[in-house]
Amino acid sequence: MGKVEGGMKCVKYLLFFFNFIFWLMGSFVLAVGLWLRFDPETVSLLNGERAPDTFFIGVYILIGAGSLVMLVGFFGCCGAVRESQCLLGSFFTCLLIIFGAEVAAGVFGFLNKDKIIEDVQNFYTTTYNENDNSTLIVSYQKVLNCCGTLAKRCPDTEPATQDCETGIKDFFNSKLYIIGYVGIGIAGVMIIGMIFSMVLCCAIRNSREVI
Repeated sequence: MGKVEGGMKCVKYLLFFFNFIFWLMGSFVLAVGLWLRFDPETVSLLNGERAPDTFFIGVYILIGAGSLVMLVGFFGCCGAVRESQCLLGSFFTCLLIIFGAEVAAGVFGFLNKDKIIEDVQNFYTTTYNENDNSTLIVSYQKVLNCCGTLAKRCPDTEPATQDCETGIKDFFNSKLYIIGYVGIGIAGVMIIGMIFSMVLCCAIRNSREVI
């Protein structure tokens, strides 16, 4: 069986190193997803019976993507070490599918970002109008350091205290930006991985044809 030599051997080890980093990134994405899902502050804001689940749907996608990236990174490492065209080809295909799914999810998240925030704001406003002293409302006010709504301010608060609708917008914008930055980072790494895997795959095929 032909082995790659020279510059392609360097590419082989670079691809192995890349896949190890890719596996670590998958672990990081999984950790971020689990943190967003079980973060006490976030859970306390979306724990009601009628609470919108759009935000958590995005978080579940992130958890699934992180798990898949870890698995793909492992197979990529095996393909690079064994110089297997089959594993490298499968690795490239998986990366391409994940990349396409990530772009689609990113577009969906960008287009629905305002809707996610609006759903949570409507949920808070409805709950506040029904009972402005419920446990859920107290959780919102404590976590977001806010009180009342745009239309119904709390009478006994300091003038600098913001309404909870604004607090909700700022809070979830910060969380969604974390998801966005993580996604952009993974997309960049995947493009590099696809290039390396195809270069090494072609080099392995050419070395076998020479033999």
